[in-house]
Amino acid sequence: MQSFVSHATACPDDPALVRNGEETTYGELHRLAHRERARITRLAPGPDDPIGILAVKSPSAIAQVLACLMEGRRFLLASPPSAQGPPQGPPQGLFRRAGCREVLSPESPPVPPEGPWPPVRPGRPRQVGPADISFMFTTSGSTGRPKIVPLSTGAVDRFTDWAGARFAIRRGTTVLNYAPLTFDLCLLDIWTTLKHGGRVVLVDPDRATRAGHLLDLIARHGVQLVQAVPMFFRLLIDAAAEGDQRLDTVEHAIFTGDSLPAPCLAELPRLFRNAQLYNLYGCTETNDSFLYEVDGTEPTSGPLPIGRPLPGVHAVIVGADGEPLTGPGTGELQVATPFQTDGYLDPEQDADRFATHPDGARERRYFRSGDLVRRAGDGRITLVGRTDHQVKVRGVRVNTQEVEQVLLEHREVTEAAVVAVPDPLAGRLLHCVVRRDPAGRLNSLDLRRHCAQRLPPAAIPSVIGIVDDPLPRTSTGKIDRAFVRSAGARHRETEER
Repeated sequence: MQSFVSHATACPDDPALVRNGEETTYGELHRLAHRERARITRLAPGPDDPIGILAVKSPSAIAQVLACLMEGRRFLLASPPSAQGPPQGPPQGLFRRAGCREVLSPESPPVPPEGPWPPVRPGRPRQVGPADISFMFTTSGSTGRPKIVPLSTGAVDRFTDWAGARFAIRRGTTVLNYAPLTFDLCLLDIWTTLKHGGRVVLVDPDRATRAGHLLDLIARHGVQLVQAVPMFFRLLIDAAAEGDQRLDTVEHAIFTGDSLPAPCLAELPRLFRNAQLYNLYGCTETNDSFLYEVDGTEPTSGPLPIGRPLPGVHAVIVGADGEPLTGPGTGELQVATPFQTDGYLDPEQDADRFATHPDGARERRYFRSGDLVRRAGDGRITLVGRTDHQVKVRGVRVNTQEVEQVLLEHREVTEAAVVAVPDPLAGRLLHCVVRRDPAGRLNSLDLRRHCAQRLPPAAIPSVIGIVDDPLPRTSTGKIDRAFVRSAGARHRETEER
């Protein structure tokens, strides 16, 4: 926090944020943060009370986060309810669970209804210890109830120091922020950038799927670092192909949050001619853990390697017998990072997720990621699925993420999601929804043939839905599997009729 204040004081005219073409300087953002700091002092004088922030992507919301950091207050970022949603929707439930008695939003009145504002304290942030909680994120909730993940000031500082050095973010560096403010990707996109004096270009959520707008945003502002989920890169490739456009200012292009399809990877070097490409792996609970630099030797199908552990990260692969693997094989990835949480806000949700090393060593706490990885003979580690995505279909064990990978290998599939649904005869059946390339003529028969050549019969989806629009995603950028289930049910009803 002190780094931001120091830069705002020394270089107040430097650009800090760009949103919808409007620029906010470091000096202006610092003043906004002072205003919000006064609001917090008035509304929530108790130093231990967490603050809720309805994280609309805007300079005001970012100033509210900065104000909480300056005050040394922990805070929970939650997505605002949609215009169609109920007034007491998910954000209110999350705030109650976190103990937030006060909630800030960018629409909060700038002046209290009665009485003067308290005097603004000096600009220097209140001193806090490394163990004090600052950010509170939530897990995606794509497979269940979202969990609240508190991060200590020390964990955030260690990550932002690493990311700033690793990707050469400094004064004047321009970074694109595509993820919602509630997503932990913002620790790099926004908070690392502001800590080191860079400029953040904010993508308006209402235009986040407009490929031409995204392409123009990067080109017009000379963006040097891009981090986003694979869907974003697919959108860019489609838009750039129409005009044979290149994004030569980008120096670092990072894909994360999901597996990048091999056909998409093959097209990225042409779009980002001057960029190093990276596959970045991590969980909300641990933050980033592994980094892989794409070097052109990757397989033409299947998932990318997740790379090597970041400095200070310890990892172990645990086989089905509960023992650590010492050579090639498949098992659950467990990690301990310098950037991780000490546990969920609700301790009851910690059960079986945080543990000591499988061999009994207790010097650090490992997070059981639930991710299945495969280590090859050459030491490369690839993500192959989830332990909670292992299901039995007609008595045969199937990994739904491996089925998704096969679907994504089809040249006309740009997104895919597979879920298992109960069936009175088979026990479970697979339903999938795919988004097709608008230039293609994909149909369900084509996909069934494609799957039949690569999968056992039990792993071929029983219901295939094909859509032209991007698949809906949760606030953290992961595919909304509740939508996949409902879409599969609709397609099944159509087929039965």
